Amino acid sequence: MSNGKLNGQYEVLSPWAEADPVPYRGLKTSRLTDLEGKKIGLFCNIKRAGGPIQTVIERKLKEKYPTIETSWYRGRTFSVSEQDPENKDKFEEWIKGVDAVILAVGD
Repeated sequence: MSNGKLNGQYEVLSPWAEADPVPYRGLKTSRLTDLEGKKIGLFCNIKRAGGPIQTVIERKLKEKYPTIETSWYRGRTFSVSEQDPENKDKFEEWIKGVDAVILAVGD
């Protein structure tokens, strides 16, 4: 550089990659308009705080919506591996029996 001027050209690149070519799509089911009389699935992984989080959520839900039912599903690992072949059938059977799911990760 002489006399304070730049003598070259620079190409500016975006840091964002197109890593996921799958287009976004909405939920497969519509949102519930009310929780009264519904069966709510409480899903948590096996981390220590997952169960206590869902216990509090269950209590609060039943206080606000006395007619709801809850159904628990505990993951078998720290990560959510319920779509793995050995867990998939049990998980999908549980999903069919609930109207909505609340997920808690115990981190």
